[in-house]
Formats: sequence, structure tokens, C-alpha cells
Amino acid sequence: MSLTAAFVPAVAHAQFTLQHSGTTASLRGVSNVNGKVAWASGTGGTVLRTRDGGRTWEPCATPAGAEQLDFRAVQAFDTEHALVMSSGKGDLSRIYRTVDGCKTWKLIYTNPDAPDGFFDALMFQKPDDGWVLGDPVRGSFFLANTQNEGVTWQRSTTPDLKVPAGKSFGAFAASNQSLTLSLRGPIFGGGLGWIYDGTWPSCSLSVGYNEPEQCLDHMQIRHKQLELGSGNDSSGVFALFATNDAIVAVGGDYSAPEIAAHTAAYSWNNGSTWQAAEAMPHGYRSSIAWDADSATFVTVGPNGTDVSTDNGNHWKPLKPSKDDAADADHDWNALSLPYVVGPKGRIGRLRDDALPKAP
Repeated sequence: MSLTAAFVPAVAHAQFTLQHSGTTASLRGVSNVNGKVAWASGTGGTVLRTRDGGRTWEPCATPAGAEQLDFRAVQAFDTEHALVMSSGKGDLSRIYRTVDGCKTWKLIYTNPDAPDGFFDALMFQKPDDGWVLGDPVRGSFFLANTQNEGVTWQRSTTPDLKVPAGKSFGAFAASNQSLTLSLRGPIFGGGLGWIYDGTWPSCSLSVGYNEPEQCLDHMQIRHKQLELGSGNDSSGVFALFATNDAIVAVGGDYSAPEIAAHTAAYSWNNGSTWQAAEAMPHGYRSSIAWDADSATFVTVGPNGTDVSTDNGNHWKPLKPSKDDAADADHDWNALSLPYVVGPKGRIGRLRDDALPKAP
């Protein structure tokens, strides 16, 4: 029986348990370390940390001079070590680092294209391999790599970072997920549904994975336009997630979050070709995550949560159960399972019974 025939759209129940964050900041950054330890970040230089699974969220010290910054990304390595990235025009895009559990912070990187440029995403696959993505300046995206937990950065000068001819749009910083890493290299998305798929054919897979700095200036980047969004400046690819079996993109039009059309696409051949989802999420989605235990993709947005158990082809709503708050499925910005964050200090944790374990 085909995958399409076997799938019956339905509504899944059980959701997020809401937690008390102690802040009213808009939260867009979240990083789970091990379920017990997690960090979150947002507007007004806000950084939070939990060490007890979210029962309590501790306010961190705000980095000096960062009181007005919007921390769209946080990358945590343990209870003591973390980075936060602010998004903003020019030198308002910065990266700070703490090594003492957020008691103190050090400014380690400022957007080198100031007064132009805008940081969109900070992504680590391991402490000694991190990436930062920024909007195009003089026609080319900004992409840099670190091999030492962000202490120093090396910028890519590959000419393939140029945007398609005649286009001026960039990426989205809605959830720190416009950038991910596939098996072949960095892949990022942006406005009007464009995907930028990086490969390094002159490097072996092992070198590309273990020593990507050797390949930075030799990347080839293919441009593809997916049918995500409404074809306007407020729509496109907002979040990407790559596993060994699939790369899944979600988005839509953030100015019309109820529109379900053109909100998800997937690739099952490592980005060579893309397909639109047959059953779409039921609105604009800003973030996506993968739960390995249940083999399930989860995506969230302002009007709801959806799940896919067939690598992004079909999505169904994940609705609150009788034990959840009535609004547990919506008003979310970003995921790092089991945690989810949103506006006005909103934080939740995915219930243990929300996603059945894979056989």
C-alpha cells in the first residue's frame, strides 16, 4: 500500500504543558541541552535558563550594552556554556558567550558588515562546528563558521553566496531556523521560497563534517524556489530541519497566518529535488523540530501545532487534550524539543505522552 493511501488525516491529542517564565519578553530563541537543562532568549536582552526541566526558569544577567537587543538565538552546550545571538541592523547583530552559567557575558563577534547586514540564524551541530547566517550585503549572503565554540569566526568568500540575479530578499530570523546542515553541507532558506543548498564537491564528506573550515571558500550553492508562501515579502521559507532521511522546510506568510496553502515542502534525496507536502500544516509555521523516539516532525506557529510521521509529506494538527490548557497548541515562535517558546514570555514543554514511541 502506498504511503499516501495508508495515511488518514486526523487530529492527534496531548500537547505542551505551560510553564512560568517570569518574563513578558517575546521569546524566539530556545536550546534544549538534555531535557533537564535548557536556555531561552528574547527581546530586551532577555536570557533564561532552567536546570530542573522547566519547573523554574532563572533570569540570566543581561550582557553589558545589550539591554535593547533582540536575542533571536541561543545555543547552549551545558549548564555553564552558551552563546546568544542578537538580530538587528548593522552592529545590533552580535554574538555573546558565557562560560559561568550566564553570570557574565563576553561580546565575541559583531556583524562585520555594519552599518549594513542583519544576522538571521546561529546553528551548531557540535561545540567545535558552528555557523552564523546573515542577510545579503552587496548582493551576497553572509555565512561564517567557528571551530572553537564561537571564540573566532571564519567568513566564507565563496561567490555562490550571491542571491539570484535581480533579487534583493534575505532570510528570516523568526525562530533561528532559516539555516540547517544537511549531509552535504549548509542549507538555508529565505523570502519568496528560495532555498540555498550548499555542497563542497572538492571536499570529502568526512572533511566537510570534521573540518568544514577547509571547505568554506569552495562551496557550490544551488538556488531553488519552492512553493512556500504567497509570493510576497512576508512569505517564504522560515525554518528547516535535516535528518538522515529527509530535509523538511516550513513557512508560509506571516502576515496571513491562517492560510494553510504553501506552508511545507520536503526533500527525500538530500536536497536534489523538493516536493510540496500533500497535506499541509494548517497555517503559517515558524519553527520545526524532529523527535527521534517517535520518528515525528513537529512544527509550530501562531495558530497551531502540526505533526508529520512520514518525513514531511502529510501533516495533522496536534490539539490540546483535556489535561492541557485550551491554548496549548498555538501562539508559539520556536522549538527545541521538548521546549517551545513564544510571545509575552510564553514557554511550554511537550508532554511525555504527546508523541507515541516509534515501533
